[in-house]
Amino acid sequence: MTGFHVTGFDVTGLGVETPHGPARAHVTDGGGGTTGTLVLGHGAGGGVESVDLVAVTDEAARAGWRVVRVEQPWRVAGKRIATAPPTLDAGWSAVLDRLRADDVLTGPLVLGGRSAGARVACRTAAAQGAAGVLALAFPLHPPGRPEKSRADELTAVPVPLVVVQGETDAFGGPADVAAVLTGQAGASVYAVPGDHSLKRNVDIVAAAAMSWLDDLVAR
Repeated sequence: MTGFHVTGFDVTGLGVETPHGPARAHVTDGGGGTTGTLVLGHGAGGGVESVDLVAVTDEAARAGWRVVRVEQPWRVAGKRIATAPPTLDAGWSAVLDRLRADDVLTGPLVLGGRSAGARVACRTAAAQGAAGVLALAFPLHPPGRPEKSRADELTAVPVPLVVVQGETDAFGGPADVAAVLTGQAGASVYAVPGDHSLKRNVDIVAAAAMSWLDDLVAR
């Protein structure tokens, strides 16, 4: 494990072997994880340094969460194109298994991420025993292809779920996501300014995530 400093917190990089090559877990310790552990995955077009992931990590750590940003094997290997969903799920699950074995996952476990990482969190929430799922910029469908809906990944989440969605997201706007989640107990949507990147007003994105996390802990 090697240490480095990001956004005002000590971050530890932990290399993890997976069935598809080495992954890396970036652990930000906020108060020793006294509130719980938040594990976040990155998107298909970027890494754990995405501004929304960093902003949420920063605010959650300040609130006492231990935050782990999982860097998928394809990204660690320096590749530019993400691998298929089953491969992403396998890499993610291997990291969580290692973190669990090393007693890193303290308190309630919340899984999440942005875009493709949000999809992975949704698909694995039940198997990993998550207490909730935080989805940033969930790609409900490819741009211009609403018939290629991934709604089933959202509706299959058996625990409290929140989707923080940009108002002009070409992968599906907040109203589209809300329509999918109508009637699903424990599911909510936060509409925030901006597109799929969530780069606009990341403080609002982080505030929305923290509002939901605070409510989840209070339940």
